[in-house]
Amino acid sequence: MISEAMSPCSSSAATSLLFDLDGTLTDPAEGITRCLTYALEKLGRLVPCESELRACIGPPLQETLPVLLGTNDPVLACDALGLYRERFSSIGKFENAVYPGIPEALTALCSHGYRLLIATSKPTVYAKDILSYFGLDAFFEGVYGSELSGERSDKTALIKYLLADRGLAADACLMIGDRKQDVVGAHQNGVACIGVLWGFGSQEELTSAGADWLCSLPSHLYELEGSIVSVSTQGVKQ
Repeated sequence: MISEAMSPCSSSAATSLLFDLDGTLTDPAEGITRCLTYALEKLGRLVPCESELRACIGPPLQETLPVLLGTNDPVLACDALGLYRERFSSIGKFENAVYPGIPEALTALCSHGYRLLIATSKPTVYAKDILSYFGLDAFFEGVYGSELSGERSDKTALIKYLLADRGLAADACLMIGDRKQDVVGAHQNGVACIGVLWGFGSQEELTSAGADWLCSLPSHLYELEGSIVSVSTQGVKQ
């Protein structure tokens, strides 16, 4: 069930916030869709419409590329991933933009004593480059992503690893992300999740996945008192 509001007392135990990257802090649509197009064209494959390409933003590419290719051939999927990274590693990762209000929200959360960490399916090496390029790295105590091999690209495994590595209790954390993978990965580790509505997951997707709260604007992630909050009914996108 999605709560309409989150009271300060209900969030008082949360001291660490785990942020997704794509669709939560930055809008990577231009870079990801161009790199997917590049890979498909190099392989002589039909490039699907923009909406299908955008649907690939969030889940691990190891899952979405076989669907785009229409094949279960692991060699072909690996070739496509290599071509994608050929462009992404030098150009695509910077074809990106920080969502309006994110720097201000992160500043406020840090000033109120929250520990911020990144939990993204994107390879750590790319995530660190993106955060540094846009000047967001100073807000985060740690960046947790996948390996280039695909290890820990699943959000459940990633969050489990993060909690163990940092020695964090699940009830002391909140996951903040825009796709169902964020919600499911958090819940399977006993972590509550705020679903954000400015990214690539719809309200229906996040609600169906069981998001504990919805948030429609970065500024709704905090109050002057410094408590994590969700949006009111007036703030939820209809």
